[in-house]
Amino acid sequence: MIPAIKTPIGLENLNQFIPEDNPITEGKIALGRDLFFDRRLSVDGTVSCDFCHSPLLGFSDGRYFATGVFGLKSKRNTITILNRVFGREFLWDGKANSIEEVVLDHIKDPNVFGNNEENVVKTLNEDKTYREKFEKVFETGINADGISKAIAAFVRTLLSGNSPYDKYVAGDKSALSESAVRGMKLFFSDQLKCAVCHSGPNFTDEKYHNNGAKIDSLNQDLGRYLVTKKEDDKGKFRTPTLRDISRSSPYMHNGSVKGLTALVEFYNEGGITNNFQSSVIKPLHLTEEEKIDLKSFLRSLTGKNNYFFGNK
Repeated sequence: MIPAIKTPIGLENLNQFIPEDNPITEGKIALGRDLFFDRRLSVDGTVSCDFCHSPLLGFSDGRYFATGVFGLKSKRNTITILNRVFGREFLWDGKANSIEEVVLDHIKDPNVFGNNEENVVKTLNEDKTYREKFEKVFETGINADGISKAIAAFVRTLLSGNSPYDKYVAGDKSALSESAVRGMKLFFSDQLKCAVCHSGPNFTDEKYHNNGAKIDSLNQDLGRYLVTKKEDDKGKFRTPTLRDISRSSPYMHNGSVKGLTALVEFYNEGGITNNFQSSVIKPLHLTEEEKIDLKSFLRSLTGKNNYFFGNK
């Protein structure tokens, strides 16, 4: 059993949240990796976890809205699953309390896998290799609980650190360009207040905010409010990590902002005003050089080795 996931530079002091009933083992990680890339989880055999969470795209998918079986689209953008071992609530609105819960929810979601647990188990049971691996890892036959636990264990190893920014903080002052250093100082300044929400080594407070992302009056997505029913939670969504942000465009819960240039401009303009917008979000009045510097810093958060298929 692996007591904790080995973390890259920059993430060493973060608390890892691993359920007591799902300890990490190398065999479980390997099984979860196989399942993560297996399209047989979907009802028509066309969609796997990596269809929306691609290693090449910061474990997001580059689409405005998540797309599942039969080309059906979700109403939300795919949020990255990097560094989720440090989180305790999941999805944009935090309705899931574990990665295991997300996996089972996605299997049944008609816009994702469109399947059911019984059919997935039946399909995988036709594969002798899977039967052998489940017996070795869980000492049971194939079941939905084991499927969700194996995939969750694998997802907890998907980490992004060891970025140029991390190397700079660790003492390598050549790791960042002069522009990125200026952007870093801006990011953490009282002028911009970026670090109020994108705080700590993982650049997220794991809380929910209404940042001024567009709220469509005809098809409103009220975010966290749908979970809590609290008026103050209308339009609030979980703060995503900025790790590997240069790979995970488009941004926001609705994919309404594409590319770092548009992202910086969105915040420079103070978002799109709505009645529940956070008081932190205000026009920034950045110069063109400051915009360039801020983008340089954001690019420096891209990890050189942005995922780990095991405890290496």
